[in-house]
Amino acid sequence: MKVREALVTDPRVVAPSASAREVAELLLRPHVESALVADEGRLVGCVTRESLVAAVARGVDLAGATAGDLADGDVTTVGPDDALDDTLHLMAERDLDRVVVVENGRLLGILPREPILRRLAEDEPPAEEPAGEPG
Repeated sequence: MKVREALVTDPRVVAPSASAREVAELLLRPHVESALVADEGRLVGCVTRESLVAAVARGVDLAGATAGDLADGDVTTVGPDDALDDTLHLMAERDLDRVVVVENGRLLGILPREPILRRLAEDEPPAEEPAGEPG
């Protein structure tokens, strides 16, 4: 199975010009842990709650900051034709909950670990029960 077959194609994306407030409001929504920053479909980076806190700690004035200012450009990415098993191993090795899927620099979506693991578990045949002792 390839990453392309399991990716989520509608991740939370903001423009580099989005205000820090817009990004923070997005991150306050349930189940939103990061906002991808993309410029005309090209991945710039990612903003997380942790990166917002780090920016405050560095003294960044959030009143004038943009998503582009706050975005961490060091984002783990994979390609759509990468093997899903290899990608899940990479995620486990790096303790990642999700990876960003890009092709030729263009953002295609994200691959979240938990839904994929649940889906794979559902696809596995049930384990055979050991034969019981005759009674």
